[in-house]
Amino acid sequence: MEKVAFCSDHAGYELKQYLIEYMKQKGYEPVDFGTYSTESCDYPDFAHPAAEAVESGECAFGIAMCGSGNGISMTLNKHQGIRAALCWTPELARLAKEHNDANILSLPARFITKDEAKAIVDAYLNAKFEGGRHQRRIDKIPVKGCGCR
Repeated sequence: MEKVAFCSDHAGYELKQYLIEYMKQKGYEPVDFGTYSTESCDYPDFAHPAAEAVESGECAFGIAMCGSGNGISMTLNKHQGIRAALCWTPELARLAKEHNDANILSLPARFITKDEAKAIVDAYLNAKFEGGRHQRRIDKIPVKGCGCR
């Protein structure tokens, strides 16, 4: 059973709880890095531990959310081994996996419905990284040793 890192802030809490149950039904093992309520909080407190779990291999990938999806994505992407993609449609989620090998799916909790979130998650899960020219580009993302300066 693959472990999936979950994190959110207060704005994403309810959607996170919903998607955790959805992923359990699909046979995944969710690992919840918080938040644990709708009380106002700071998304970096939960994004950093989730990112570390994906980077270390403790979790195969992650699903993150905050109100707009932007703040949590920015935080996650500070980690060299993370490619968090903010997706609000299934097509964006599919392309994030196929072209960018996104290892954390970020969602804008205040801008999508639960049904839309499920469709986005399903598109991400069903997509496969295409490699090839996309791998060459991904190899240039980390700041250290990218050969781009």
